[in-house]
Amino acid sequence: MNSFQTSISTISWAFKLTWATNSRLISGVMITVILQNLLPAALVLVAKSLVNSISEALSSGELHIGAILPILVLGLVVSIVEVLSRNLSMYYNERLRDEIDISVSGRILEHAAKLDLAFFEDPKFQDVMARARQNTAGHFSQFITRIINAAASSIQIISLAAILIFIEPFITVIFLLFGLPYMLVHWRIAKLRYKTEHSRTTRRRWTAYYLSQVLNRDAVPETRLLNLAPLFIRKYKSLMASFRDQNQRIYQKGLGVRSVFSILSTVGFYIACAWVAQQTLRGILTIGDVVIFAAVAVRLPKAIEVVVIAMTSALEHGLYISNMMELLAIKPKIVDGSGTPVINKAGVEVRNVSFHYPGSQKRVLDNVSLTINPGESLALVGENGAGKSTLVKLITRFYDPDSGSILIDGTDVREFPLKQLHGNISFVFQNFRRFEAKASENIAFGNWQELLDDSGQVVKLAQKAGVDDILSDLPQAYDTLLGRVFGEYTLSEGQWQKLAIARALAKPASLLILDEPSSSLDARAEYELFSRFKDISAGQTSIIISHRFSTVSIADRIVVMDNGQIIEMGTHRELMALSGHYASLYNLHQRKLS
Repeated sequence: MNSFQTSISTISWAFKLTWATNSRLISGVMITVILQNLLPAALVLVAKSLVNSISEALSSGELHIGAILPILVLGLVVSIVEVLSRNLSMYYNERLRDEIDISVSGRILEHAAKLDLAFFEDPKFQDVMARARQNTAGHFSQFITRIINAAASSIQIISLAAILIFIEPFITVIFLLFGLPYMLVHWRIAKLRYKTEHSRTTRRRWTAYYLSQVLNRDAVPETRLLNLAPLFIRKYKSLMASFRDQNQRIYQKGLGVRSVFSILSTVGFYIACAWVAQQTLRGILTIGDVVIFAAVAVRLPKAIEVVVIAMTSALEHGLYISNMMELLAIKPKIVDGSGTPVINKAGVEVRNVSFHYPGSQKRVLDNVSLTINPGESLALVGENGAGKSTLVKLITRFYDPDSGSILIDGTDVREFPLKQLHGNISFVFQNFRRFEAKASENIAFGNWQELLDDSGQVVKLAQKAGVDDILSDLPQAYDTLLGRVFGEYTLSEGQWQKLAIARALAKPASLLILDEPSSSLDARAEYELFSRFKDISAGQTSIIISHRFSTVSIADRIVVMDNGQIIEMGTHRELMALSGHYASLYNLHQRKLS
């Protein structure tokens, strides 16, 4: 399907979405725009009647206002209606633009929230997302407005052309002949603009990246220390200069097309003027015909230009809307289960699971089997790339395995509704979020439906995670706005991590997963946290991923992974007695600490 057909097919979809957004506003826009484009022809006819009436009054000697007063009143009414319809159209368009902005942006966000984690880790999907977010609401609003304007302006052209036909059909042909080629050339330029912008998507993301390295709070320290700002600025300016040069060539083509059309339409206007003047001198046309010709001849080329620009602009905006349609057409591969199983104790069984990430042929997990008993505390250890984090991502069903299955309480995780499954899992990620929000909200977000207004429970969770003293000492205690983007106060890495643990505890989950839970804690804080770990995770099945062997030694059982497989399993004492891979890593870790 070519770009023109794509834009045409977009019209129906866009109008359905707009109508569903606010049918009253879209109706108002259509009615007022149609009125705006019908009334010029009425005003031209009023002007003709006025001139002819004055001419007849002069010829008959009836020199009083009464003969032309009804025509003047009619002209006044039509003019007022035209002005009001223009103002109402602007009002409805502004209202509709806001409604579309909410509807379209909301639809993109709601759809993105349903997509798999794998999509967000795919650079090609990032291009799709970047194109869909490229002022799509603005393109959508402009698309609808331009389509309506093009259709309504076409009515104006038809009405004006109909008037000219009664004067002289030959004149109408002269003007209309310019319209089709002008539209085709404009469409080619519009399509060129879109293709050029489409090809820039990845480079646009690079410009945003370079900007972030110079302007983003987290990036600035290292950028300054390494004096990378001049390099990033140079790369940014180089990309922007290439965009500018491409734009200049497109602008030059647009200038040429508009100039040629303006010259030809002007020449056509004067040829028509000469023809009308000759017909008038021969007595074939009246003075009123000359007036109506002048009025129509001035409006018609402009109306043709408006239709051409509106239509080609609408089709161009339609191409951008197709980017949104491309995003909405992506369906998640991980879909809700149809069953209604219940998670009680969160016993986990991994059966012969193998997995590789999309776009990679390397197996990250290779035929892994493991049973985690309800209420058990299990530690996963191994070097980077061993498959630890991937395994827990499969348990939480961020991905589905290539082969094998994962069961919770005897039920395959693929049978659970995702909301139910995730509602029973608490996860402290290694790269946990530092929310720009109040300290209390940073905890309550773990179960925001119930805890946003329950300050007492939030304090209990903070106490359980050992962060209550820290938060109580903040300037506004739990009401202190944290983060440097909107607030004036932030926490240390270890304090943020304790806050993340409190947030994970907020959810009444059966399974607790901690990925490097003590990576940002000092030795004392780590000891305090894990000396209370049994109390913190009481009644929960827990999985701990850690490189710190002082952490994993408290677990009921330790699983050692290497190269995507489980190679050892047992308690700390059993594994040390085995003198295998775990013992080797443990002794190496102890030597580093000494």
